[in-house]
Amino acid sequence: MTKKIYLDYASTTPVDPRVLRAMLPYFNKKFGNTMSLHSFGQEAKLALERSREEVAGLIGAKTEEIIFTGSATESNNLALKGIAFANRNKGNHIIISSIEHPCIMESACWLESQGFEITRLKVDKYGQVSPKDVRTAMKKGTILVSVMHASNEIGTIQPIAEIGKICREKGVYFHTDAVQSFGKIPINVNSMNLDLLSASSHKMYGPKGAALLFVRKGVKIEPILHGGGQEIDLRSSTVNVPAIVGFARACIIAKKEMAKENKNLAKLRDKLIKEILKKIKGSYLNGHPEKRLPNNVNFWFEFVEGESMVIQLDLLGIAVSTGSACSSVKLEPSHVLLAIGLKHQEAHGSLRITLGKRTTESEVNYLIKVLPGIIKNLRKISGAEQLQ
Repeated sequence: MTKKIYLDYASTTPVDPRVLRAMLPYFNKKFGNTMSLHSFGQEAKLALERSREEVAGLIGAKTEEIIFTGSATESNNLALKGIAFANRNKGNHIIISSIEHPCIMESACWLESQGFEITRLKVDKYGQVSPKDVRTAMKKGTILVSVMHASNEIGTIQPIAEIGKICREKGVYFHTDAVQSFGKIPINVNSMNLDLLSASSHKMYGPKGAALLFVRKGVKIEPILHGGGQEIDLRSSTVNVPAIVGFARACIIAKKEMAKENKNLAKLRDKLIKEILKKIKGSYLNGHPEKRLPNNVNFWFEFVEGESMVIQLDLLGIAVSTGSACSSVKLEPSHVLLAIGLKHQEAHGSLRITLGKRTTESEVNYLIKVLPGIIKNLRKISGAEQLQ
């Protein structure tokens, strides 16, 4: 193995050196507890509130509408469960899409066990939710709609503003899991009619251990963690100041560099899609051909197992995945790929390639060069040489 090429940015990203530098003082110099009254605590508290303001600025939110959490999973659990139990007197019906991240899907399943009714909306062949279907699914007692902004697996971007408008007209809270889009494409919680939004630091060159839930002022929500009353009584736990400071710095960088980075990533993404579909017979693009994240490419290949491709590419120094890192240890086919109409054997032949700010054109060219040979050899083993 002579090369080390990382093409799994949807799974996690390296911490930007500028982010790391901003974090360092808060480990051993400005290390106070934000709940302490002395100068050490107040110094940390000031950093926390400054970070809250910087993060809010990326999405057009008010400072007091940002709740810091420890992970996107926690944010999504707080959104669904917090809204469900705080508004149970209004109804018990929640709408989600059929391609949500596992933490949304599993939260919804748990809420069903607690007596809530869950509607899972179907998507089209590109993985998009129809705003019309959202409107049709609503009824008396609908209290929440949760539709992810962009798919972590296939990269498809949803018509969030349209869905949000419908929710606003009907008086239904609207939440989006924006973990994959936050810091990658522009987001404004007001023009998109959002009441709640989840995002995570480690998907955008910040550290692991910091995430957020935007909660619009006036939204009725219950905490799921109880204790010291941190984060406006919505998320009790000692605040992870170093990680939050890093998260905020990553947001500042994203605000300045997003447009330029997106232009470069989209160019590499389109080259990868064009060349792979041209060079490999029996290859297909998953997700919307245009309305997709600038860094996401997802294929499925006939007569090839996704895990085999990942292993063979890793032996050549290329890191990719078959789908969501949160469910990659499971042997079942991706629920997202099944939802867009793929058969079980087709879904098992998927490959997710996600690019990042360190990705170079030479790295993309190298992948384009070696992948056809890998597919050819794997098909030979499976007895499918007719596609060569």
